Parts: sequence; structure tokens; C-alpha cells
Amino acid sequence: MAYTSNVMFVRHRLLAKLVEMWKNDELVEKIDYLPIEFSPRRSKPLGRCCPHKERAVWKYKSFPLLGFDMSDEVDEIDPLSKYARKALDRKAPEKENIMCVIDEACTSCVEINYEVSNLCRGCVARSCYVNCPKDSITFQKNGQAQINHDTCISCGICHKSCPYHAIVYIPVPCEEACPVNAISKDEYGIEHIDESKCIYCGKCLNACPFGAIFEISQTFDVLQSIRRGEETIAIIAPSILGQFKTNIDQVYGAFKQIGFTDVIEVAQGAMGTISNEGEELLEKMEEGQSFMTTSCCPSYIELVNKHIPEMKPYVSHTGSPMYYAARVAREKYPNGKIVFVGPCIGKRAELRRDEEVDMILTFEEVGAIFQGMGIEIEQAPEYQMSFKSVREAHAFAYNGGVMGAVKSYLGPRAAAVSGIEVADLNKGNIKMLRSYAKAGKAPGNFIEVMSCPGGCISGPSAYNDIMAGRRQLNKELTKIQETYATMHG
Repeated sequence: MAYTSNVMFVRHRLLAKLVEMWKNDELVEKIDYLPIEFSPRRSKPLGRCCPHKERAVWKYKSFPLLGFDMSDEVDEIDPLSKYARKALDRKAPEKENIMCVIDEACTSCVEINYEVSNLCRGCVARSCYVNCPKDSITFQKNGQAQINHDTCISCGICHKSCPYHAIVYIPVPCEEACPVNAISKDEYGIEHIDESKCIYCGKCLNACPFGAIFEISQTFDVLQSIRRGEETIAIIAPSILGQFKTNIDQVYGAFKQIGFTDVIEVAQGAMGTISNEGEELLEKMEEGQSFMTTSCCPSYIELVNKHIPEMKPYVSHTGSPMYYAARVAREKYPNGKIVFVGPCIGKRAELRRDEEVDMILTFEEVGAIFQGMGIEIEQAPEYQMSFKSVREAHAFAYNGGVMGAVKSYLGPRAAAVSGIEVADLNKGNIKMLRSYAKAGKAPGNFIEVMSCPGGCISGPSAYNDIMAGRRQLNKELTKIQETYATMHG
């Protein structure tokens, strides 16, 4: 795994240890000792005051990995083992919310975003003072400015006015990362995610330097389904090709070693998306509609539903690759548990709309499961797909992949298709999409929208880093011989 920050390492280490205890039938018996094992008495944790605080953080970070959040704690005296038992006894995931903030881990960051640094020269111009709308600038005896945080409204005018750049902007990382202002402080100064606004893009997840933000995991719901002997089918997203450093048949073999009954590529479902979306695009163009957007990114669908409702007429009605792959799996296993596996938090929201998908696992969680169960991917027996998906369906994993696949499918009929790629739902791109929706026109007639920069390969819950993942994906794609070009003959 490419650890781009210690936050990711901590999350991975904790889940892998929990899975290891589950595998050895020791989760309930040993979980209460886990915080002490990770933070012994004389340890010196970085960023925390003492090992006792660090132990509390370990305890509460275990909550979302077990499928709970802080609101599930009724009595602070209740040990972790009580929640572990509940996680193992439940028959299906129960939480309605998808993400949560761990109170004990959140440091409340700064409430005021601007501060005067020691670069202040105490100049005569005093532009910061003159331009402040709230008279929040005062001066020390040496002439240096200071900000009265009781009256400051964080407008940033002083920051822009200072000729020495002595007033610095101090962001709240999670708030800064969120493109739809869905996260803010509650009355206690702790960050809170408003899921009525959240689009589940996951940008806040890895932005928090203290690792206080988690998605509610369904890892143990999946593992318990397997342990109970239920037919449990993994439908795996195309970006799997860029996640683990071995050939894809061994990766699928490792999934079989976890205990999955079968493995089905979501790329097979992507072929349904490609054909339906291609035909729908031509139909909309014939009807005179100015443009159509893709519909496969769940975070984009959340964005449209919650923030840009005027875009709804322009969104394709075609189902996502997960939608079609789930129906392939359901036809083969009518009573099975269908588990989507991918790099995406937004799929947890799409699950709410799809009655055929039972649970979600992320690549990050799968990596921890492999480690916790002692599965060496490079030594796994190969498991090959009976259905061979076309190369373009696997290319859904990165930006431009959907558009390229649709054009390849349409062949000569794609001549009139002019495309636009939006690969990052940041504030600027959201503003641009809103302008297209309000105007009812766009520079192209087919807009591919993906929440993550670079596409799904850089999803918030991916296992590999974006650059290494993209290189590996490209390498794996060249091995796939089946394409729409060969099908067209």
C-alpha cells in the first residue's frame, strides 16, 4: 500500500488487527486490550497529550470499523467488546449515516482562519486596520498588528490588504476540502457532517490531519455473511486493475481465499452502461436536447439531487456499472449476498437506491482484510473470469474512460459526439456544471462527470496511490484483447 499519510497507515493498521482477531475468533475476547497494545503506558504518542488520550482515540476509531459511530455509545463505561459482540450478532448493516466524525480524535482546529504572523512590520499604512469592516485589528506596543478574534468574521480583507503578506490564512482542512460546505463545527467546536448536503466524494476523509473522519464500514457484516455460510458474491470495480501489484487473476484468487462464493467483474456491468448510454445519447441528440451527462458516478448524482436540481433533465437515465453487474450476479445467485467492491464512498449512497446490492467494501478495507487474514496475494491461486469484458469497460476506472467507451461502442455513429470531461467535483467545476444546467447548453453534447481527479483510480478509499495505480492500470489494459473495434470487425 502507498501510505501518503500516517492517517491512512493508522486506519489500515487498526482494521487489519481487528480482522486478524476476527479470523482467530478472538475479536470479542481481545478487543478491549487493543488500545493498550497500540499505546502502552510509557509510549509517547505524536500529537496527543498522553497515552491515555491516545487509547481513547484507538477505542473510538474502532467504532466505525465495527459499523457504529459515536452516537451509538450510550454509556462511556461500556467496553469495546460489547460493540464487537453487537457487530458479530447483527444480520445486516444497520447504520443510516454513511460518514462520521470521531469526537475524541477531532482537535477542533482553528475557529478563526486568519492570524498575524511575526512578519508584520508595524507599517504606517496600516491597510489591514483601515479596511477591516469590524474594527478587529489592534496594535501592540511595538506597532505590530493583532486580530481580535472575538469580533473577527474571517472575511479575509486584512489578508488581502497586507503588503508584506504578514497575515496568514489558516484553513480547517476538512472544511477546506469539502466542495459543498457539508462539514462545519457544532456547538462544541467539533466538526459535524451534514448528510443532507454531503455528496460522499470523500475529500474530507483523507484531508483531516488527525484522521477523525471515517466512513461507516461494513467489513464485519461481509465477513460474518461468509462465516455463516451464505452465498456471498463480490462484484469488483474496474479500478481493481490498478490496486494490487500482481496479475489480476491472482487478485481474484485472493478474494476467493477470503471466502467469497464467486467473483464478478463490474466491467461486465459497464458494458450494459456503455450500450444503453450510447443509444440514449443518440436518442437525446435526435430529440434536440443540447447535452447529456453521464450517470455512473454516485457522488455526481448526489450533487445533482442535493445542489443542482436543474441538471436532472440532462442526466442520463442509464444505470451504473454496479447496477448492471448486480443484476448479473442476482440472476446467477437469487439468494446470494451481493457485495460491491471499489474505491468509492459514494457507492454506499447508491446502495440505498439499489435493492440488489446488499453491502459495500472498499479497496482500502480489502487490503486490510488480506493482511489481517494473512493472505499473500502474490501466492494466491489464479481465478479466471468466464466472461471476458472489453478493454473499454475496464477503462471506466479513469477519466475519459466512459466517453471513450461510448464512442468506441457507437463506432461511425459517434461522429456527431463532442465531449467534455469533468474529473474532479471541486468548487470551480461545480460552479461550471451549475452554469450549464441553468443555461441549458454546454460547449459539448456529452459530458462525462467523475467526482475524483483522474477518475475512480484515485478514489478516496483506493488502496494504491493515483500515479502508481494509473501506471499499473494502463499496463493491465494492454493485456486485454477484446475491444469494441474487434467486435465491430
